[in-house]
Amino acid sequence: MAVIKKSTLSFLNQLAKNNDREWFKNNKDKYEAGRENVAEFAQALMDRLVETDVLATENGKKSLFRIYRDVRFGKNKDPYKTNFAGQFKRDGKIRRGGYYYNVSPVGNWRSFIGGGFYGMEKQDLKRMREELAIDASELRAIITDKDFARIFGELQGEQLKTAPQGYSKDHENIDLLRYKQFYAGRNFTDKEVLSKDFLDMAHEATLTLRPFFNFFTEVLTTDANGELIV
Repeated sequence: MAVIKKSTLSFLNQLAKNNDREWFKNNKDKYEAGRENVAEFAQALMDRLVETDVLATENGKKSLFRIYRDVRFGKNKDPYKTNFAGQFKRDGKIRRGGYYYNVSPVGNWRSFIGGGFYGMEKQDLKRMREELAIDASELRAIITDKDFARIFGELQGEQLKTAPQGYSKDHENIDLLRYKQFYAGRNFTDKEVLSKDFLDMAHEATLTLRPFFNFFTEVLTTDANGELIV
């Protein structure tokens, strides 16, 4: 069974304290070993996912994001990210949503498994709000399900401070209509990440997202009359 190694977290901890190109160059072997370790874990998780889902991502290694930061526009000029992260894209227009994994013992984004809809296209957000304004009962049932609540706690995502254009601030579903992003994730301690059960826990989290993905897929591939638009 694929496991995250202690040396992988150790490298990320050291990188956070020595985030410069000279140190990274001298420790490139540790970086490559850590990246390979996470790629192996990602492949094992992907192998389980494809038993019940169809993915566009080719393999675990290609699912990984680059560790090099784009420092052109932000105040933070550290050249490297202090995490190993990646995503599995679902395949085709009739399977919406994507899974995300993050391995990191430091920073604001600690290790977690999750997924959802981060940067929704304008027309998709408009269609989702149209649906939720009419009936939000199905989404509410999904995000209050005992397994969803146990693993993820609650729905996450950036929200408007007021009502979106065209909707009353007193709308009965205004709490959901304010969302600009819709996602969920479970955080893991370093101890959990290093345990032999991490793959099982990660897989459980992805499976628990499936009803959430299915709901969004149904809505975003149909019009208000339920007719397919893809």
